[in-house]
Amino acid sequence: MLVPFQDLPSESRLWVYQANRLLTSAEKEIVQAKLTTFCDQWLAHGHPLKASFKIEHSVFIVLAVDERMAGASGCSIDGSVRMLKELQLTIGIDFFDRSKSAFLIDGSIQLYKLNELKTLFAEGILKRDSLSFNNAISSKAEFEKSWLVSSDKSWLSKYLPKAELA
Repeated sequence: MLVPFQDLPSESRLWVYQANRLLTSAEKEIVQAKLTTFCDQWLAHGHPLKASFKIEHSVFIVLAVDERMAGASGCSIDGSVRMLKELQLTIGIDFFDRSKSAFLIDGSIQLYKLNELKTLFAEGILKRDSLSFNNAISSKAEFEKSWLVSSDKSWLSKYLPKAELA
């Protein structure tokens, strides 16, 4: 059953999917409609899941479930992945491409290939305080507190020049 995202408790289980490019307005409408239907009908072993979603920065899909009512099972999680893969085919976008990292720079999203990051940090295009996204978070509380982090406080710190770490 679909509920407003803000009504989910902080301990709600959460998944973040990053698209390989920004969604257009028309694509966001398609995603919104598909996710609304999916969350409203999402079940785990025949029990409705209290679920919600957000589209953030035109590149992230944030899917969350309040597991106090019913827990998301392997099969129900697989169902969400199938739905996202169907959505990929519909709009021609990839939500499972892990070759890019997203940064929030001057209020807009920039996607950079992982194999370019060392050079981008060395050239000063990206800096230790460049804001990046921790898509490995797994709860609404983490989403609200530590989804957006500076590069030096994330796994991206390995790309920083040694002088930046001192």
